[in-house]
Amino acid sequence: MTRQQQASRVHVRAPGKINVYLEIGALLDDGYHEVATAYQAVALYEDVVATNAEGFTVEVSGTADVSGVPTDDRNLAIRAAKLLAHTTGHPGGVHLRITKQVPVAGGMGGGSADAAAALLACDALWGTGLSQQRLHELAARLGADVPFALYGGTAIGTGRGDELNPALAMGRFEWVLVTSAEGMSTPEVYDELDIHRQRHTLDIAPPPARPSVDAAVLHALRAGDAAMLAESMRNDLQAPALSLRPDLADVFELGESSGALAGLLSGSGPTIAFLAADGDSAQQLTGVLRAAGYDAIRAHGPVPGARIVTERARA
Repeated sequence: MTRQQQASRVHVRAPGKINVYLEIGALLDDGYHEVATAYQAVALYEDVVATNAEGFTVEVSGTADVSGVPTDDRNLAIRAAKLLAHTTGHPGGVHLRITKQVPVAGGMGGGSADAAAALLACDALWGTGLSQQRLHELAARLGADVPFALYGGTAIGTGRGDELNPALAMGRFEWVLVTSAEGMSTPEVYDELDIHRQRHTLDIAPPPARPSVDAAVLHALRAGDAAMLAESMRNDLQAPALSLRPDLADVFELGESSGALAGLLSGSGPTIAFLAADGDSAQQLTGVLRAAGYDAIRAHGPVPGARIVTERARA
């Protein structure tokens, strides 16, 4: 089947992500912040199956708790499909069936992965044949993390996080993720960051005008050195998130005292990512955390971005 032919069903898989480094600039006049982040795509996936339909509909299931996922126009995958249809003049609609592994509202970009998968799936389903650059432009209009979900691997994000430059990463990094039944609102965490910075003006350095990723992070990724990465990981949203959810401090303490090289809040939280030295260490840490009653999941990275798994040609 050529790129310009239409399919009858397309299945795309896209990964969640961890921000192994996240520096956030000062609050801008438009209410946003510039960021500098090091993304790593990890092996927790969102599966999106697209089939032709008259309208735009979505059904959601999965191993993650999906009770809070909207199935109307607030759903980012539906917005992605509608954006592609509007951009290309496609007259029809689509039904999206989403199966989620990435924690919902957990700071791991599950909704962004859904949107990236929907863009790629609908492009193949409808035979619109957009270039990778054009898909990236549409992804950036949907959210800062959506372009990275298309590309995957390891990348540096600047601006709002959507200006991407690939970063070389060797080897495999082992992560243990502790999820939370209660999600967190990204805007609320950013608001708390601004309050935190105002409250501690005399105690902490002012936010950078132009945030950047520490060179030590890039060196650790290039070397495939987990211990070196553990020493340089950072997330400016961690302190404000812990202020909103002080119970997360107990998770950090247990993980870091039970063999993790380091722990890091994933994005705006509440998922906590523990970096392990190797697979055996990750397995042992997972057992300790589960025995303590936490929902712990193993994952590794980096992995590729959104990819077509199956594409069934129209008869």
